[in-house]
Amino acid sequence: MDDGEKLTQFELALGHHFKRPEWLEQALTHRSARQREAAPPPDDNDRLEFFGDRVIGLVVSEYLLRNFPDWDAGKLSKAHSRLVSGTSIRSAAEAIAIGRHLRLGRGEEMTGGREKQSLLADAYEAVVAAIYLDAGLHAAAEFIRRTLLEPAMKGADGPLHVSDHKSALQEWVQQHALGRVEYRVHKESGPDHKKLFEVEAWLDGERLAASEGRSKKEAEQSAAHKALVGLMTKAQKE
Repeated sequence: MDDGEKLTQFELALGHHFKRPEWLEQALTHRSARQREAAPPPDDNDRLEFFGDRVIGLVVSEYLLRNFPDWDAGKLSKAHSRLVSGTSIRSAAEAIAIGRHLRLGRGEEMTGGREKQSLLADAYEAVVAAIYLDAGLHAAAEFIRRTLLEPAMKGADGPLHVSDHKSALQEWVQQHALGRVEYRVHKESGPDHKKLFEVEAWLDGERLAASEGRSKKEAEQSAAHKALVGLMTKAQKE
């Protein structure tokens, strides 16, 4: 299968047929794959990623404003942060298998670039920009709604406007005058491009919970969630 056929198959996953396929080609090209003699404008996805990030922010903001008319700016801001987080965008990128279609330099290819969270998120944002430039805001908004917003809303483990798990845990701990939570990396495993971190949440010399994640941040959030559930359950029994 040649590159053109691969792009056509990927368009089916995106749900958008490009009138100008060069936008999609650029969105999938990481800077490591650029040839030194490439002429400006840049043919990698850095600039598209920059623009796509802003488009996502706009679309998500409008979605929240229209669907949650009773929320104040604080709730809207917290929900926005959750929906545009690196975890949400990476999940959207993985769902459409964007990593399979990236154009990478040899170095990135050898170090597992197709599975790196940052590359996947950047490529997703670049694809959003490519769709916008090819067909306008409505087409980009439909893509974001289908691949990012709807899955994130269905997978939310609590109200969108509630603080992230670490903040929620710290707020609960402060309300009960229990001190400050500390996070410790207990173990790291796996190759550099696919690390797995085990993080523990500690409070006043007691280990509250432990959890794993593909980044320290992800593991900390998961451990915080487990710790908060445990503390609230314990408090209800007392």
